Amino acid sequence: MEKQARSEKNVGSWILRFVKGMFIGSGFILPGISGGALAAVFGIYERIISFLAHITRNFKENVLFFIPVGLGGLTGVFVLSFAVSFLLGSFETIMLWFFVGCIIGTVPALWKEAGKKGRDTKDMIILVVSFVVGFLFLWQGSSLFGEVDQSFFTWMIAGGLIGLGLIVPGLSPSNFLVYMGMYKAMADGFKTIDLGVIIPIGIGGLVVVLSLSKVMDWVFARYYAPMFHFILGIVFASTVMIVPTDYAGFSFLAFFACGVLCILGAGLGWWMSRLEERYVPED
Repeated sequence: MEKQARSEKNVGSWILRFVKGMFIGSGFILPGISGGALAAVFGIYERIISFLAHITRNFKENVLFFIPVGLGGLTGVFVLSFAVSFLLGSFETIMLWFFVGCIIGTVPALWKEAGKKGRDTKDMIILVVSFVVGFLFLWQGSSLFGEVDQSFFTWMIAGGLIGLGLIVPGLSPSNFLVYMGMYKAMADGFKTIDLGVIIPIGIGGLVVVLSLSKVMDWVFARYYAPMFHFILGIVFASTVMIVPTDYAGFSFLAFFACGVLCILGAGLGWWMSRLEERYVPED
């Protein structure tokens, strides 16, 4: 019985990490969503950074841990490549409320994680400042970019932005790709498995992730509470930024659907963060 219970727990943990990977993958293709922020709210951001910064440390254990996360991430990217045009084109406001709900549901767990090594007034100031600065940056970010030509080099830049979206919680790479006029072409490239798009994106993302992960790992080792409260501020700012504001032509049923999906998203986020506690020994 004990062996069966352990096996069921491992299967449950694998499925949980796969689902989390799908959500994190959504942050690489959905405008306004940050893969890094979702990794943080689902409790695996710090471990991702530690693994990337020290590849050879506990290599086998980490690879086995991240296999379902990686598979889920790829699944999320490719599935959403097909769905994103339809869902965001026809039901953008409703779907964004679902993601807002998901993040809201994980806030209690993220708040607890941020304070597990203590918090003081300085940390709260960092949270407020990072929220304000993050909000202003995301709000005015569109003015930093113009439409660019698509080439191997510019797709590498796009990959670098996607890598930053993993390393820097709250940064939504898809937002900037929209501003650069590359978002639809990227989604089409993933959908049709266009290697001329996928390969340079992969190279750019890998270079940025490997080069910055050591920096983030060093910061966490020395400034855990300030850094995590900084992340909290950015997460809150990015969440506010994706709250829909255009409800032109909305019916009562559409408003009702927004509320229902927000509640369902919050329930899902809370449930997944609670499940995380059950698998702490494996993590």
